[in-house]
Amino acid sequence: MAGFVLKVKTKSGQKVVNGLVPQDKVAALKSKLADVTGISVDSLHVLGGFPPKAINLDNGSATIMDSGIVSGDTLIVEEKQVINGAQIETEIGRSHIVNDETFLNTPGVLMKMVVPADNSCLFTSVGYVLNGKVDSSCSSFMREIIANTVASDIEEYSEAFLGRPNAEYCKWILKPDSWGGAIELSILSKFYGLEIAVIDSINAIINRFGEDQHYAQRVFLIFDGIHYDPLYLEPLDGGSIQTIFSTEDDRMLLEAAELAREVKSSRQYTDIQKFKLMCYVCNIKLNGPVAARQHASETGHKSFGEVPV
Repeated sequence: MAGFVLKVKTKSGQKVVNGLVPQDKVAALKSKLADVTGISVDSLHVLGGFPPKAINLDNGSATIMDSGIVSGDTLIVEEKQVINGAQIETEIGRSHIVNDETFLNTPGVLMKMVVPADNSCLFTSVGYVLNGKVDSSCSSFMREIIANTVASDIEEYSEAFLGRPNAEYCKWILKPDSWGGAIELSILSKFYGLEIAVIDSINAIINRFGEDQHYAQRVFLIFDGIHYDPLYLEPLDGGSIQTIFSTEDDRMLLEAAELAREVKSSRQYTDIQKFKLMCYVCNIKLNGPVAARQHASETGHKSFGEVPV
């Protein structure tokens, strides 16, 4: 009987699990996952599929076959958050359409889900298109994914590419007040194995991260010059939303392009030439995020807020 080969993704990188067979017990799988991730068996939280959904591995006497996991699957393994011995339950998002055939020819409208403007909007937006819920807590996990990816390849992620030394960048991106952008999107696209299409509402264009990798799925975000929000397709019948689409579905790219034009024409974006931030430490007003980052670099000040022009 051929053994199982599974890809396992964690915040510390990607691993491979092999040496199992379909008839092995779930307990054996959990033991293997614990070995390769360093997470204790009792703290394993395993997700699979698109969007990633929790896989119930509580019944240790069930077989791997019973769990629905097959050879070649990619599993995302996280550590359970526990308070006073109880796992934290998170809000359940709206139901998703995963099978494109189910959604085919269903009329709907591409809409924006507004997420908090808390310096982690990019990460919260990616989390929403994967899980269908606004959950800012996912940002720390994604920041660790990015930091570990960058630290593991200092040649690709050089100072010239990052704009700062590799080690300095890794410390910076882990901070909750550091903003994500193109570098972070490209890494998350590769980690989750899907194309991330970002509507630039300033220039009415779509930037597609992972386009050259020929991924099977695509998600959409919108960027207004300072803030990211996720996009979803709201069906006219009020049923399940869709946030993950086939990359062969040109219909949604056309919808996104039209939305980009509409947003630009209605000026629903932040003009970064007029956007001002104030340093709350020394009360100096700064023109846009670039000036704020420069000021932070020179002074070490890290508390900024938007102020009227």
